[in-house]
Amino acid sequence: MLQTLQIKNLALAESVKVDFSPGLNAITGETGAGKSIIVGALSLLLGERADKNMIREGEEQCSIEAVFSLPDSAGIDRLLDECGLPPCAGGALILRRIISASGSGRQFVNDSPATLQLLKAAGELLVDMHGPHDHQSLLKPEFQLGLLDAFAEDEKQLAVYREIFAGHAELLRRKETLLAESSGAPRELDLIAFQVKELEEARLDENEETEIISEHKTRANAGRILELASAVEQALTESDSSAFGRLATLQQYFAELARLVPQADGWQEESKAITARLRELSREISSFAAKIDSDPARLQHLDDRLSLYRKLRNKYGGSVADLKNTLAKSKERLDDLQNLSERLGQIDAALKDTRARLEQAGKNLGKKRREAAGRLAKETVRQLKALAFSHASFSVRLDETEPHSSGLDRVELLFSPNAGESEKPLRQIASSGEMSRVMLALKTILAAQDRIPLLVFDEIDENVGGQTAQVVGRKLSELARYHQVICITHLPQVAVYGKIQLAVRKKTSGGRTASEVHPLGSEERVKEIARMLGGENFTSVTMKHAREMMEKAGK
Repeated sequence: MLQTLQIKNLALAESVKVDFSPGLNAITGETGAGKSIIVGALSLLLGERADKNMIREGEEQCSIEAVFSLPDSAGIDRLLDECGLPPCAGGALILRRIISASGSGRQFVNDSPATLQLLKAAGELLVDMHGPHDHQSLLKPEFQLGLLDAFAEDEKQLAVYREIFAGHAELLRRKETLLAESSGAPRELDLIAFQVKELEEARLDENEETEIISEHKTRANAGRILELASAVEQALTESDSSAFGRLATLQQYFAELARLVPQADGWQEESKAITARLRELSREISSFAAKIDSDPARLQHLDDRLSLYRKLRNKYGGSVADLKNTLAKSKERLDDLQNLSERLGQIDAALKDTRARLEQAGKNLGKKRREAAGRLAKETVRQLKALAFSHASFSVRLDETEPHSSGLDRVELLFSPNAGESEKPLRQIASSGEMSRVMLALKTILAAQDRIPLLVFDEIDENVGGQTAQVVGRKLSELARYHQVICITHLPQVAVYGKIQLAVRKKTSGGRTASEVHPLGSEERVKEIARMLGGENFTSVTMKHAREMMEKAGK
């Protein structure tokens, strides 16, 4: 429900704070007092186009703020989540809009900056406004269809249809993607097939590349390696001046020295070990040299393999592991392209099946709607007659359409307020008062199903009086059992049914006029009802009449 509405510097409202109640809130006041400011402020808060001329003269900006208390905020929370905003804490929702004379504006949801689009979307979940403003959901075909579905209680059939529709839409999306791919498929197929062939035939391996690099380095320098190995062998053991020969001479010196110096025994043993290691080293180098093969064919093979690795890296990029990953993805893509026609055929078969199921589900849903349409029209006419449309006619027209998210039907609500006039679509009705009463009739019928918490009625009692006005008041009271209702009225027969009554009055101070909103106590309500009955100069008779009306409405 709407708890509080604060308005600052909007038209005649200098600083107005209004506290609302659950149930029916009646707003009354003389013509020109500023009753429409409340509806106008709500409209602006819910995204209506702003005009800087609305700002109170002499001020730079105006602001409107509304505090809602939502027992179930799930729908609003989903909307906030889509916009990256936190959910309502404890069901509290605060909407605020600031309009500047410079033309700029700002809006906030729970103190977080927001867009006008978010305010509009929130408004569609929170408020239905019916009157001389643009927030009239009854004119929207999708809303009319929702009304019929609520009356038909076809939730199960609608859920089945929507599930099939979602699957059908996904198949269409997949087909569209495949068709887009198929436009360049032949050329891409040749390219991918070549890539796969090239990478598969390369038989790439990380270990092989390392080994090839090492072997190639050795074979490419075989001549110099053999030359150096031979020189090392000569220096170690083969030449007359080799290290081995000199160590043999050292052995003789150490043997003689050992006879003279006891410590020389250790030196001699160490010298023998060095001599043995030199001999072993010489044999190892000789063995290595013997294995070196300078075969040109083998060297050419190694050159070719290294060139292949370099070429594939330059072409496809990355390491051997990356090249293997490219091969795997190319093979997967090649499979997709090679089976494109087969996959399209499978999707077409699935589409044919889901289309048949979709049409059947749509027909089942349409049958339920058509069964309900006549009953809804009959009940609406009955409600309208009680609302001073003695000769009104009303019908629900259903036309078949291509499948959409809510079925195979398009709904048009048709209405004629007077005898002898043909029925016309509701959107062609000029009178906001007529529109409001049609909505009241429908809302009364569907009160329990409608989930929008706040209904605002303006000019609901246009061209209505007497007994009919009393019926309007009773129906608003009935509607207020399921919703919070705000009704701006000039009829006492309607106002007496309000759970609370708010009086809008103009006050002049310091040469400036401002509108004020006053909640009325019991006795103040009696006086306001008496004023509405007989004008400012009401009498004891009108006071008595007012009190009787209040007591009767209370019963």
